[in-house]
Amino acid sequence: MKTAWIFPGQGSQAVGMGVELQETAIGKAKFEQAQEILGWSVVERCQGDEVELSRTLYTQPCLYVIESILVDLLLDKGQSPDLVAGHSLGEYSALYAARVFDFATGLQLVQRRAQLMDTASGGKMAALMQFNREALETAIAANPDVVLANDNSEQQVVISGTPEAVDSILSQVKIKRAVPLKVSGAFHSPLMAQPAQQFEVLLGSSEFKDATIPVLSNVDPSPTHSGTILKERLVKQMTGSVRWREIMLQLSQEGITHSLEIGPGKVLTGLIKRACPEIALGNISGLADI
Repeated sequence: MKTAWIFPGQGSQAVGMGVELQETAIGKAKFEQAQEILGWSVVERCQGDEVELSRTLYTQPCLYVIESILVDLLLDKGQSPDLVAGHSLGEYSALYAARVFDFATGLQLVQRRAQLMDTASGGKMAALMQFNREALETAIAANPDVVLANDNSEQQVVISGTPEAVDSILSQVKIKRAVPLKVSGAFHSPLMAQPAQQFEVLLGSSEFKDATIPVLSNVDPSPTHSGTILKERLVKQMTGSVRWREIMLQLSQEGITHSLEIGPGKVLTGLIKRACPEIALGNISGLADI
């Protein structure tokens, strides 16, 4: 039996998520530490207004803190994975699970990332379901202002770029369903180059150790333990594509038999179920699951 722990990113948040984790000693300590770093309470945000919680500035730190607490509770129970991966923001939780950095370092990075992404403007993202992949890739290749931001599965992707470029793709390619995302900027695209440069300053001074278990990164789904390589990949993550479809294929190649999605929601579980039906699936979204 080989198990992968996978971590969801922005979009999986829900009001009330993780609040019961404060009943545990590990959760209580982490929530207190997070409040010192952030200057605001994760528990209060998670119990508060849905619109506010969905703001990038708050969503990303809240998800990282909750996913990290779940990791520590599982490790405390003697469980451990053979491989980790996370979707976009979830990659930070995966790196924490692999002990590449400590909780505080990860949260400081996530807070800065969230601040920079929250101030991004002038871009558009849209999720596309059921389309001709070849036609889509051809249209994107011909338009320099739009990219494939999230390659989630064979029939589900997210495109990102200028509003004009995104609308142009939507009008050219036959797509069964297209949903504009409620985000301010064109995340995972070259339009994030300036925030990415600012973020790289903090990232460069952060200590990354070699991972205790292999990590599959968003921009490169090949497994590695190297802290140096993992940091280089994280630098590219803000402007690069989330190659989740390839990460799922890599799970099978690595002989993974069980996948555990750690965090709120079951988005990644649904994707893996369709792409890798041979992998047994589980979810750890709260205390009851542990």
